[in-house]
Amino acid sequence: MTQNMEGDNSQVEMKLSSDMDEETGGNGVGEHLNHNSNRKPYVAQKLGRTPKNLCFMAVATLLIFIIGYLIGYLVHRKKDLAPTCAASAVIFDNVADFETGAAPLMNWNKVKKLLAEQVSVDKFDSVFREFSSDNHRAGSLNDEVLGQKVVKRFREYGMNTWTDEHFVKVQDPPASGSNSFSYKGKQERPTGFLSYSANGTITDAILYAFYGEEKDLRLLKGHNVNMTGRVMLVRTGRISFAEKVANAAKMGASAVLIYPDPSKSSIGGSTQLYGHVHLGSGDPYTPGFPSFNHTQFPPVQSSGLPQILAQTITLDMANNILRQLGGADAPEEWGSPNKLGDDSDAITLGVNNVLSEKKIVNVFGVIKGFVDADRYVVIGAQRDAWGPGFAASTVGTSVLVELARSISDMVKNAEEKHCVCQLERWRIWECWRHRVAGGLSFLSLSMKAFSYINLDGVVTGQKYLKVAASPLLHSLVQSTLKEVNSPNKAGSLFSEFAKDDMESNVLEPLKLDNAAYPFLAFSGIPSVSFRFTSDNSDYLYFGTMLDTREKLDAATGGKVPQLAEAATRVAGHMVLRLVHDHLLRMDVEQYNKIILNRVGQINNKVNSVLRLQPQLLPKTLTMQWLRSAYGSYSRASSKLAADIQNSNMEDIEMCRTLNDRIMTVERNFLSPYVSPRESPFRHILLGSGPHTLQALYGHLEALRMDHPEADADLFRSQFALATWTIQGCANSLAGDVWSLDNEI
Repeated sequence: MTQNMEGDNSQVEMKLSSDMDEETGGNGVGEHLNHNSNRKPYVAQKLGRTPKNLCFMAVATLLIFIIGYLIGYLVHRKKDLAPTCAASAVIFDNVADFETGAAPLMNWNKVKKLLAEQVSVDKFDSVFREFSSDNHRAGSLNDEVLGQKVVKRFREYGMNTWTDEHFVKVQDPPASGSNSFSYKGKQERPTGFLSYSANGTITDAILYAFYGEEKDLRLLKGHNVNMTGRVMLVRTGRISFAEKVANAAKMGASAVLIYPDPSKSSIGGSTQLYGHVHLGSGDPYTPGFPSFNHTQFPPVQSSGLPQILAQTITLDMANNILRQLGGADAPEEWGSPNKLGDDSDAITLGVNNVLSEKKIVNVFGVIKGFVDADRYVVIGAQRDAWGPGFAASTVGTSVLVELARSISDMVKNAEEKHCVCQLERWRIWECWRHRVAGGLSFLSLSMKAFSYINLDGVVTGQKYLKVAASPLLHSLVQSTLKEVNSPNKAGSLFSEFAKDDMESNVLEPLKLDNAAYPFLAFSGIPSVSFRFTSDNSDYLYFGTMLDTREKLDAATGGKVPQLAEAATRVAGHMVLRLVHDHLLRMDVEQYNKIILNRVGQINNKVNSVLRLQPQLLPKTLTMQWLRSAYGSYSRASSKLAADIQNSNMEDIEMCRTLNDRIMTVERNFLSPYVSPRESPFRHILLGSGPHTLQALYGHLEALRMDHPEADADLFRSQFALATWTIQGCANSLAGDVWSLDNEI
């Protein structure tokens, strides 16, 4: 009921449609309105066409017309003022099918051309000189000076820059300048050392253990060799110093001596080795956290810190020991003429490294985009080194500086042509990472980083090209190698090094001591590391005072600038492709083969144990759980491919949703059931620890051999947690909650 507009006390009844439906049997027209069709309703009578009402209606109509006209004018005016690309700018070609997104994209061939115009061999010699230093150990004055040079360059390029400080505990040599050992009456004082070794003095018998790999130690155990309380003598190579020491500690060894691989005798008999033996990442005294501003933690240390002594010795020192060893011959499988040593081959080793706290400064620069500007591609290189570190740090830093300049100039040139619209998605982090600090101070970005590209040791030779990467990036790597020309001869890098079989000839595992490994296995960021090399092993002079420009020139035939230029283009193509396409260049189906292979191995081993020793495993254990989890991931990855194929890629929100699903894959392979402090590398497929599928396979083998550390109940628990980790990744990849596949 409402009062009449004329001001009298009469009332008007206004019925809702539902009331009217009830009165008319549902046809929506009130029956009482049809009793007298010639009679106007009371409202029409009172609000009829009086002069006053007609005036009101005319004014209202005029106002509506004026408002509509103003709106149309303003919309047209806004279009006139919108930024457009000038006529002299690069004109868009027809966009290829894979170049998708709501915003227009610069043709990819023109992006490649712009990069090629920026990167030049002639620029590298001067950059090498600028970032070379005979001594720039982490936390030193020279290290800080190099950091300041990087910041200056970033600012010259117009990048947003900043630094962050860490206070990290590291070990220095003893106050005397060296540790010592005594063997057969002769005392030696090697000046090389291994940071994070345990300290103390021991006297025990030497045991020659080849490379100190797990398979080497299993072979010794199979020959009934006692390893408890022995000082293991091992070669460099194949695995990191930290892994050698950790393997020896598992077997009960009291210490480890590491010497240069004699097959690389060109290193020289007196060359000292430097390194560290922390089986983890970052400051081991703040495990799982960055060392910001003297942050106080309860007294705790990383589980990766060794509890036994570790020391490097020269090749001459090692040969002197090996010549005097007695005992049994080394296993034939090693192809080594050495003796293993016996109880009479005692050595006294003293390690007294000094623990100190040093300020570490990481340097950052950003090229910021407009679309998805909260997402990042991170490129990093090591800045410090044990000695000159020309191959270890100078080349990588120089490549990164040149890459930052090249991309910054590309963006600047495009802006001058009023074509920011074509580069709007770019947001790139350039970071100069310290080896000791671990480079993980910005792990809060793990939820927003597309990928990490590592440039450490990017040039050590020219005979081979090796790439270690997350399987998600294998397709990107292959397309990049096909597009970048070789510095050695005509043709692409792919045709020269891959020879149509990238998996066998180019790809290699991402090792624990690779700087990209923590980004992948700790923080779940798809990562890639690549290198031009002379052979399949590590560069001979890493971690020595011989890592100089002269040595690298000898290893590359004097082609260091050419190889650095090629490395810049490889990294540039990968990062630009990731930020150019609106849909991430990552293939989630690449993990299907890896999971299937691991599941198959475990399945065969479970069947073998159940067939031969069924009492070792619970009767309720079934492989159906793990097989179903694999099936869920396989179907979810196929569904994502179908969703991409069937989606409207002009919808920017759709692109972002699909990218979110892609980005969850690597993160969700990090086991949520283990502590990052105890098991930092939580990736169940590529990580390290008892939670991984590879460790499950090893645990089954231990059960089969009735190893004292084998535990059937623990295996069953780890088996279930690994299964649910895969299933959780599949659920997240599936997208919508109604798309989840929960057969388990």
